[in-house]
Amino acid sequence: MRRGDNPERLDARFNHPRYGLWRGRLAAAPTDTPDLGSLLLSISSGATPQRSDESLYATAGVKFFRIMNVEDGEIVERDLKHIAAGVHSGDLSRSQLESGDVLLTITGRVGSAAVVRGEHLPANINQHIARLRVDRERCRPEFLSEWLNCPAGLDLSNRGVSGGTRIALDYSAVRSIPIPLPALAEQDRLVAAMDAARWERREKLAAADGLLAGLDDFVLGELGIARPAVEGRRVFGVRLGQMADRLAPPFYAPELQTFLNQLRAHPAVSKTLRDYVAINPPADISGLDDEDVVGFIPMPAVSDGATGEYSFTERPMGEVRKGYTPFADGDILWAKITPCMQNGKSCIVEGLPNGVGFGSTEFHTLRVTAPGVSKEFVKEFISQSAVRRAAACTFSGSAGQQRVSADFLANLPFPDISLARQREIVATIEAARSQARRLRAEAEAGWTAAKGQFEKGVLG
Repeated sequence: MRRGDNPERLDARFNHPRYGLWRGRLAAAPTDTPDLGSLLLSISSGATPQRSDESLYATAGVKFFRIMNVEDGEIVERDLKHIAAGVHSGDLSRSQLESGDVLLTITGRVGSAAVVRGEHLPANINQHIARLRVDRERCRPEFLSEWLNCPAGLDLSNRGVSGGTRIALDYSAVRSIPIPLPALAEQDRLVAAMDAARWERREKLAAADGLLAGLDDFVLGELGIARPAVEGRRVFGVRLGQMADRLAPPFYAPELQTFLNQLRAHPAVSKTLRDYVAINPPADISGLDDEDVVGFIPMPAVSDGATGEYSFTERPMGEVRKGYTPFADGDILWAKITPCMQNGKSCIVEGLPNGVGFGSTEFHTLRVTAPGVSKEFVKEFISQSAVRRAAACTFSGSAGQQRVSADFLANLPFPDISLARQREIVATIEAARSQARRLRAEAEAGWTAAKGQFEKGVLG
């Protein structure tokens, strides 16, 4: 900036050149562009009751919305909290919600907006959300929500944030957000188009979720093994003669033992996984120097949901030789620590630089050693939700740092079916995942296009 520009705020983000471009676009828009403050009847935010006082909370009744409950144009009642009616009508009476209120997140994930509906009430909010009550004779609440959520509105609402590690919008910054304001009939038309696009997106995402949910225990189903019931019993009896392996109560949980007995009883099962794979084998790095490049895979680089998706970066071997798990092209990585194991972090690594990689010490590595066994089938078998639930029964270690030992995988009964049948099962799973990815991509592409059309309709 030039010294004589006389900036409104000495703030790099606030004065970024793109906001000068936005001013030009807003000035050229075919509508008036008032500040949000001129459209508001009231603005308020709530507070969080003392967490240590359980009497301030409830198991049902008045809903207490937090940032996680406000997403892109929708209020999501996931991990929902409730507050006592006395708190709602007492200390938080100013932030009680009404149908048609617009909720705007103002700290952390700034700028997400959604409209309150009748089915959400009675409800209140914490201090990280602003309740916007607008003059409906000038601005539809739904239109305001869609504008704040579109890329242009999100960028403009984030201009006025302040703070370091946790950014926030104060009321003054909220009121200064520009709102291009077409006539009410045009607002209704734009909102209707976004509603249709949101419904189409939701339908495609639901179809994708349905495909993936059907894969949870698909391998078991193809083997004719019923999905084990989720029991979760904490009290059960075990005969002394059955406790030869280990003196650990979770190991004898009915859910685990029922599952293992079902596998052992299958006509194709006569051996355990250790007869077909090497568990945590070494990688051959004898021909590599510290300067040679290898792959590096930390735990966050492997996707949840047993999808097998992962990414790697390249590192000199000298940086990762010690303190990490080695593996080679074709190896299977399977997370052993909670909650990554339950989340299904697993993959088959391929295309590593020099054929070698290193990664988190919280991976078990499996390498197929027997002929006629598909590594893809092994990966799908051990990644099933039933196997993961069974593995959780064998956890050892302290809370938050619990792990599955290599012995669980080594002793897991494994079906000896033909290679052709293994490949057929894997192909069906991959086809479903591919279709789910396509549906998700279509849903997001359509939603992005709809937002672009909304912006075009507003800004010209």
